[in-house]
Amino acid sequence: MSIFPEKKHISKAEINELPMKAYDGPIHLLNTPDEADAAAATLLKERLLGFDTETRPAFRKGESYDPSLLQLANETDVYLFQIQQCGLTPNLLKVLSSPDIIKAGVALERDVTELQDVADFHPNGFVELAIPAKEARIKNLGLRGLTAILFGFRISKKEQVSNWARPKLTKSQQTYAATDAWLGRKIYLAFKEHRLV
Repeated sequence: MSIFPEKKHISKAEINELPMKAYDGPIHLLNTPDEADAAAATLLKERLLGFDTETRPAFRKGESYDPSLLQLANETDVYLFQIQQCGLTPNLLKVLSSPDIIKAGVALERDVTELQDVADFHPNGFVELAIPAKEARIKNLGLRGLTAILFGFRISKKEQVSNWARPKLTKSQQTYAATDAWLGRKIYLAFKEHRLV
């Protein structure tokens, strides 16, 4: 039985005691089809990407929105695709459909289903990080809890319910979105090191 990590559960109060950390590397914000397709072409060469999406929050019953942002992180950079402006371009659909590119994240199923509402594609290569987390007997399966247990820092949730559909995203929104995708990749690598993925 895997003892990785030694700590299997962390409370909200314990998380709030941890130092705050965010992604601080290069962020590429893409909002035209040409820019998005060119960026996706470079991502087609990758073997592992952190993955996440952001959707404008709905506060009324029956209200829902298509995803506003698709975030993909490689080893050095994070790419933020403003889907409502650039769409899911041919190369982006290739990335999402490729069995050769691992796209790792938390609570992926809904994100992928919502992206399929935007454009038709067959998802391949997605890795739900809650699965190896359960195998490691970790109780916190969300991104914030997994980050706290595996890396000993906490991430801000301040922008979670901000308006992701706005044409210009704030610096704070960009950092928040990039951090989520960066952590998807980082958590996958931590599990891979212990042969859980």
